[in-house]
Amino acid sequence: MKGQHAARGTGAQNVRPPVLSIAGRRIGPAEPPYIVAEMSGNHNGDINRAFRIIEAAKQAGADAVKIQTYRADTITIDHCGPEFMVSGGLWDGRRLYELYEEAHTPWEWHEAIFEHGRKVGITVFSSPFDATAVDFLESLGAPAYKIASPELIDLPLIRKVARTGKPIVMSTGMATLEEIAEAVEAARGAGATEIVVLHCTAAYPAPPEEANLATIAEIARRFDVVAGLSDHTLGTVVSAMAVGMGASFIEKHFTLARAEGGVDSAFSLEPAELAELVTTARIAHVAVGAPAFEPTRSEEIVLKNRRSLYVVAPVAKGEMLTEENVRSIRPGNGLKPKFLDVVLGRTAARELAFGEPLDASMIEGGIDT
Repeated sequence: MKGQHAARGTGAQNVRPPVLSIAGRRIGPAEPPYIVAEMSGNHNGDINRAFRIIEAAKQAGADAVKIQTYRADTITIDHCGPEFMVSGGLWDGRRLYELYEEAHTPWEWHEAIFEHGRKVGITVFSSPFDATAVDFLESLGAPAYKIASPELIDLPLIRKVARTGKPIVMSTGMATLEEIAEAVEAARGAGATEIVVLHCTAAYPAPPEEANLATIAEIARRFDVVAGLSDHTLGTVVSAMAVGMGASFIEKHFTLARAEGGVDSAFSLEPAELAELVTTARIAHVAVGAPAFEPTRSEEIVLKNRRSLYVVAPVAKGEMLTEENVRSIRPGNGLKPKFLDVVLGRTAARELAFGEPLDASMIEGGIDT
């Protein structure tokens, strides 16, 4: 199939896992997960609220805040036709132009938002939705770019972003394997070397049963990119699980309080939830570790609590070892319990005291351990 062929063409070629940096922060499988708070339209038309969202994201421990750069006129047209009306979901019945007019982040705010991020000490970057937005963000020194799920098929936009030389993050909501392959190929063909591909379910909110988190590792394997999740499910469980399944980058919508409303507030995290996500995602990352089949350092102190063979009644030299004088008990200083059938019926090489751990030297003729 065409899509499968395209995917193989972008398959992993490197031995080492990919890694990239945004504003000096390394991102990759060996690094703590990169957590992005998506502001979107949750500023509710108030720049001071936008500033407070940035501050709250920093306090919660997020690595970055992402905004969106478009105007209603650059993302759609002012038309009343039925195809320009939202049907179903959170924004059912809204006209696209009016929805984007309400949700957009005014361009005249951008410089102040970027500056506030620098002041607070948190990275700010954006999703451009057309070429003019890319040029504008370049003038502001944007450190990275995000391609939203609906724009994944806009290959000219992807090439425009890739030519900036900045890291490019792409969401895959609604996309087929062939479309993801085309987007990655377009980015690489235009010079992109630092690419993040985010698995995404483009539903608002997204049902957890449609999260399909196993896709994350498959994205990393097929395309040799840093893989992550743009998560629209409610709560933090799915994102934390995603880190455990290989996600190096997590994006979640973020607001100060859902009760205060806003176009994306219904599926956005509040500050305490974002802080919880940061903590649980980092725990999930370190918990994955590597395949291990030997006691860990913390287990070494409890090894003595395993069972082993002990003398549980006094035994005279030359006396037979039986179930009455040798048993498998805790602690673990004696022979392993698997030797019980070997030692029963053998004779003691010396006098054995009650409470002694049994070892091979105590058995006449010894045993092969």
